[in-house]
This record gives sequence, C-alpha cells and structure tokens, in this order.
Amino acid sequence: MRQIVHTDHAPQPGGSYSQGMATENLFFSAGMGPADPTTGETVGTTIEEQTAQVLDNLQAVLAADGLTLADVVKVTTHLQELKRDFAGYDSVYRARMVEPYPVRTTVGSQLMDILVEIDVVAVRHQAD
Repeated sequence: MRQIVHTDHAPQPGGSYSQGMATENLFFSAGMGPADPTTGETVGTTIEEQTAQVLDNLQAVLAADGLTLADVVKVTTHLQELKRDFAGYDSVYRARMVEPYPVRTTVGSQLMDILVEIDVVAVRHQAD
C-alpha cells in the first residue's frame, strides 16, 4: 500500500514527485527547501532562517499524516556550504528535534539557490 500525503501548508512540488508518501508503517518526505508555502519564495538568507523554514515545511507534511518531528527516525540533510553552515544548521536542528535524535546523514550538495534541503523518514502510528 502506498498513500500520497499532501498539504497546502507546505510548498507544492515543483516537479513530478509527492510531498510525502506513506506505507503501512513508514512515512517518507520529499526533500524540502526553505520555500514559503503561500508565495513559493525562499525564506531567509542565513542557514538558521532557512533551516527553520525547512523544518516548518516538514512539520506541515508530517502533520498531514498525523505525525510530528518526534516520529522521525532518519534525516538526510543537504547543505550548500557544508563546512561553513553545519554549526548554524545543527543549532536550529537541535532546538527543534526531539531526543533521542533520529539517525542523520548530512552532506554537501550543489543546491539551486538555497542553503539547505532536508528529507525525513518517520514511523507511522499503528491503529489499536
């Protein structure tokens, strides 16, 4: 079973992909950037501002499936400037994520005019 997860409270896909996809037990998000869901414009010019917006966007897609950041078990982060921006990214991430922190991969990537993109995998709740 595959179920599309969609919300108007996160940026709309700019290509042929879904915001999120759920299976019986797992939720997978698309890579989210720091776009404002209403205007589509990039929010912020610093890594801290952009990371906060990305996490807001991820929270919106997770919420559309009844999940929160506390349900996240795996995070993949792409930073335009890994060495320069890691500490600023990590400070916002640390303040927003729930312990025990999910496993995480953080890599430097060539991004299209943004500083950060994040995707997550979360565990879905089983109905009793």
